[in-house]
Amino acid sequence: MSHFAKIDSNNIVEDVIVAERDFINSGAVGDEFLWIQTSYNRSFRKNYASVGDTYDKTRDAFIPFKQYASWILDEDTCTWTPPVVYPAGGVVYDWDESVTNWVEVT
Repeated sequence: MSHFAKIDSNNIVEDVIVAERDFINSGAVGDEFLWIQTSYNRSFRKNYASVGDTYDKTRDAFIPFKQYASWILDEDTCTWTPPVVYPAGGVVYDWDESVTNWVEVT
């Protein structure tokens, strides 16, 4: 069994299912070309697909939903990274988009 992600006309993931390729190709779940195989262990297509993610055909990768406008796409991993490195020191921080920086959780 494999995992497949159904994408819409904007390449946004609508659904993820476990199925055999023959089942996808049968048309039982709609157009087979809308179903892209995804890897639970990330062995291909960079990331495991989740609803709301984007499938980038050029990169042949699933890109997670972008939570913060200021974050930057890491081309190697196809994940979003903050423009400021997470502070060291054992303190817990949350991202604050209004100041585009990490703020200590109190």
